[in-house]
Amino acid sequence: AGRRRWIIQSLVDIAEASFEVDFNSIFRLCLNDEDEMVRSRAVEGLWEDEDLTLAGLLVRLLRDDPSESVRAAAVTSLGRFVLLGELEKIEAAPAMMVEDALLGAIYDPHETLEVRRRAVESIAYSGQDQVRDIIEMAYCDDEEEMRISAVFAMGRSADPLWREMVIAELDNPNPEMRYEAARACGELEISAALSALVGLIEADPDPEVQEMAIWALGRIGGKEARRVLEACCESEDEVLRQAAEEALDELDFLGGHLDLLLFESDDWTYER
Repeated sequence: AGRRRWIIQSLVDIAEASFEVDFNSIFRLCLNDEDEMVRSRAVEGLWEDEDLTLAGLLVRLLRDDPSESVRAAAVTSLGRFVLLGELEKIEAAPAMMVEDALLGAIYDPHETLEVRRRAVESIAYSGQDQVRDIIEMAYCDDEEEMRISAVFAMGRSADPLWREMVIAELDNPNPEMRYEAARACGELEISAALSALVGLIEADPDPEVQEMAIWALGRIGGKEARRVLEACCESEDEVLRQAAEEALDELDFLGGHLDLLLFESDDWTYER
């Protein structure tokens, strides 16, 4: 088992580093391996596989696999099929099958916290009305890990309802919560969070929180965000400097798309 673990981890690392290789057939075979670590790594290796037969295999793992780590990996991987369903890139029936499996995990009193919280994160892509209730329930949970997943889900849901809650969590004493709150501020493009995010960049003791706040500014955009990011590019901290450069690239990319849309909309106006 030790050698198989080493081999599959190596294949996962190679697949993540290069888009030219395709080990999906090997990863699929390994979903049936007797070793739980091999199975969970195989699920992780299939992160780009959008074939619907995989969705069925992942649902089976979620329902039947005795290993928590395998079920958690499967439930996380199912999130992209929820997104594909929302984007209408897959048929409604398989998308509903995936969502039903996620709901089953969320409401299963015998399921572990780790699997349930990952199911909340994955269902957040769904446009179903009950997703708001699920996120709210998770946010009120006694377990802090579930509350952290709720904030992650708030950002992923693209629902402006959560803006004030997300901003409030930027002050949370737990760095993991501040990290997810900063990410959610970026995903929800909350311009009102700008000053709080700048505060994190300048003074947060956790470098990962600082990096995520920088990323969020790149998603939010605007003159003030650009000014702060350009200042960060002069930082003596190489990691923050690189994060700021990437965020500026993101800002320029999104801004370029917006300019193109505005340009095209002007064209439509003139054609009338």
